[in-house]
Amino acid sequence: MNSIIRKTIFIALVSCLAVFSQELDLASTYFKQGEYDKAAEIYKKLSANKDQARLIHNEYLATLIKLKDFATADKFLRSQIKNNSNQISYKADLAQLFEISGKSEIANQEYEKLIEEAAKVDAYVYELQNFFYKANKIDLAVKLLLSSRSKSKDPFKFDTQLARAYLYLDQKDKMLEEVLGFGQRSKNYAYVQATIQDNIKSDKEIDMLEKMLYAKIQADPNESFNTEILIWHFTQKADYGRAFIQARALDRRLKLAGFKMFELAGQSFSAKDFKNSSKMYQYIMEEYPDGELYPYARRWLIQSKEELVKTTFPIDNQQIKELIGQYQQLIADVGITPKTVDALRNMALLNAFYLQEHDRAIEILQSAITGAGNNQKFKDQCKLDLGDIYILKDEPWESTLLYMQVEKSQREDNLGEIAKLKNAKLQYYTGQFELSKEILDVLKKATTREISNDAMQLSLLIQDNTGLDTSEVAMADFSKIDLLIFQNRYEESIVKLDALFKKYKSHSLADEILWLKANTLLKINRIDEAVADLKNILENYKYDILADDALYTLAKV
Repeated sequence: MNSIIRKTIFIALVSCLAVFSQELDLASTYFKQGEYDKAAEIYKKLSANKDQARLIHNEYLATLIKLKDFATADKFLRSQIKNNSNQISYKADLAQLFEISGKSEIANQEYEKLIEEAAKVDAYVYELQNFFYKANKIDLAVKLLLSSRSKSKDPFKFDTQLARAYLYLDQKDKMLEEVLGFGQRSKNYAYVQATIQDNIKSDKEIDMLEKMLYAKIQADPNESFNTEILIWHFTQKADYGRAFIQARALDRRLKLAGFKMFELAGQSFSAKDFKNSSKMYQYIMEEYPDGELYPYARRWLIQSKEELVKTTFPIDNQQIKELIGQYQQLIADVGITPKTVDALRNMALLNAFYLQEHDRAIEILQSAITGAGNNQKFKDQCKLDLGDIYILKDEPWESTLLYMQVEKSQREDNLGEIAKLKNAKLQYYTGQFELSKEILDVLKKATTREISNDAMQLSLLIQDNTGLDTSEVAMADFSKIDLLIFQNRYEESIVKLDALFKKYKSHSLADEILWLKANTLLKINRIDEAVADLKNILENYKYDILADDALYTLAKV
């Protein structure tokens, strides 16, 4: 008997739910079609049941407002409030109804009462805050959150919620106060950095951020969080000079032994700000002459100076010799160890590419290989350097053998693909275009995008400009000049490219000649001449493949 009753009840419930669902769908259809009277009739019937009234609350209220039947809406809402005393959003709906029906003063009074009531209970705060967001009353959401903070006697309560609200109101100064306060207390660097990146854009906003951080640092110099955020901010702007000033103060204040400075110097070096990376490495050496970072800072200081010399044109050979002398002194002081073999490698490359002391460079690289111990990857990198030097010596067979050794040794590593790419370029330099293209076509599927792109570009260059006798001759002349650029013989290559362009102005290589010349001129800071060549590509070779690249490079310049 009990089983029969349970089944009967279950069937009745399912039937009721089915009827409710059908009626709800019908009311919704009427509402979407603008037949609000019909929709209201069904919703009114459904609202007689307390449980169903909660389910159709928003739809029924919206329907009554569309009909401007404010009296029925008022009655419905008061019923909902009575039946659901723990749901404050129904009271907020009533306040909003007063506003919609033209009773703004009563509405404002009701909102104030609601804020006072909700501020005492966190659950109510979240519920009413959501209502204010949906109603686009963000100022009232802020008032609610501040009221709750005040009542709780917790000066930091709801900081992230307030930050969000201030952002909606475009009050970014107040937003930053909340964000930085939360970040400092929780040490949540990622949240603060993401917020700044996403929302602080204009010069005015950036100036405001910097002034705020400086003020906080001055007010509490022993708190490192704001200083670290300021350093991070400067690195985002690539302003490593100002980042260095803050990092130096932080290092001295907290006695960090130069570790954070060393990290910042590495970022500066990677960003090609060699002037400031030099200052940072110099600082570490002077402040911590007996520290464990000293030998690394010393080597990287020389390398930063080296990059400065190599990117300042015309290159001063006397400065190159001074750099080699500094590397020699480092080796003399520390000895040849796994920590200093990089210095040997750099010294060898300076001798080879700038002083044309090829045999001396080979001798130094051999010493580096011997001193590298079990570091096979470093040894193979030196072999690639040796291969490059043999190209400078016009001994391509030696280069090929070395590249193939590394390719075999580092088959599973990126270095193996670099070796293969170098071999392909060697074949290209020496006019073996078919063999070069075979290697390049394999490298198109390389694991790194950079190698894959380089292989694809060179492969296309060969494919588009070989096949006919005249093309082979032009391509051979072009590749020989490309080799001069590899040898850092920039001035000579520019003269030859000028002559080549005059000879092949109507050839398929013409835009490639201008492109290579423009990029070579950019390397040696002859900007105006480079711009002229880029514009030439855009004006006279606009339908060729390099036109887009020329436009992009011109924009960057």
